[in-house]
Amino acid sequence: MNALTDYDLSSLEAQLPRWGLKAAHAARLLRAYYDASGRIDYASLEARRYGRATLDKLAVELPPRQSEVRTRHASADGTVKLLIGFARGGAAEAVLMPSFREDRAAGCVSSQIGCAMRCDFCASTRSGLERDLEPGEIVEQYLHLRETAAAAGRRLTSLVFMGMGEPMHNLPNVIAAIRLIADARTGALGWRQITVSTVGVVAGIDALADANLNVHLAVSLHAPDDATRSRIVPMNRRWNVADIMAAARRFEQRTDRIPTIEYCMLEGVNDSDEQANLLADLMRGFRAHVNLIPYNSIGAGLSGIIYRRPDEERIQRFLGILRNAGVVAHVRRTRGDDVNAACGQLAGR
Repeated sequence: MNALTDYDLSSLEAQLPRWGLKAAHAARLLRAYYDASGRIDYASLEARRYGRATLDKLAVELPPRQSEVRTRHASADGTVKLLIGFARGGAAEAVLMPSFREDRAAGCVSSQIGCAMRCDFCASTRSGLERDLEPGEIVEQYLHLRETAAAAGRRLTSLVFMGMGEPMHNLPNVIAAIRLIADARTGALGWRQITVSTVGVVAGIDALADANLNVHLAVSLHAPDDATRSRIVPMNRRWNVADIMAAARRFEQRTDRIPTIEYCMLEGVNDSDEQANLLADLMRGFRAHVNLIPYNSIGAGLSGIIYRRPDEERIQRFLGILRNAGVVAHVRRTRGDDVNAACGQLAGR
């Protein structure tokens, strides 16, 4: 059985008459649903507007939710990590990250349960890929995060597809979810407030540009040379660094959206001066930002290697080399270390 998050306006307008209900109710129902962050109660809706028979029918045919928060971990820094279970089976992670502005927060959602990418330093991939998430299941993560933000006196103002899974391997469902989350008639987050991340699926980067959604792209590069990247990101054997950077440049040229190059810093693996200079060379003439991410330890990777975060001096040295070369670069502030907030850690536990 589908839930309200499985419908956009046109599909709900088409479905309601099949249940003997008026198509004109669709827009009002969706607005009421999303305004309540998915906590709509049909019995509480004004019967004079819809009619009691309509509300009774909706309660049977169209459940408001298909998910529930199974586990909630709150960090001392305000980060909240949710493990969300689905009626169709399985569970995925979503994370709320407070902004430096007291009234705002950012969210991170998953596109799959598990992951098939086998990145050696990532917890999401340890159990492999279980299944793709449906659009409505992705949308409900957004609604759970929005509700969590509101409870903390904040407003969810941005969203990244950077949780469990590779979004480009579930791109049709990701795009359908984005349309529901961003559209003013439903989730109303806005298109430019959404970022889609990829480990470097070149065909997916091009397809996202083709979709013309006006969203942002983040590329998880993590190494500037093929030898290093192939060790820690096996997908590099399919699409190498040059292929990925070329696709990111095409995305920027076609969409006029500035990509972000994500770079998880691993001590003694990808944090040398030489690698900083190689990364700076890759960025020449490219209107993109580099986001340096201090590693959040997960224990041993799939290879058995235990990775570590470089010390602050090494991170700042790497950052300085990039900036001296004219690269726009920042160090991401780490969040949720005390609640195992790295992707896949909560689901693994």
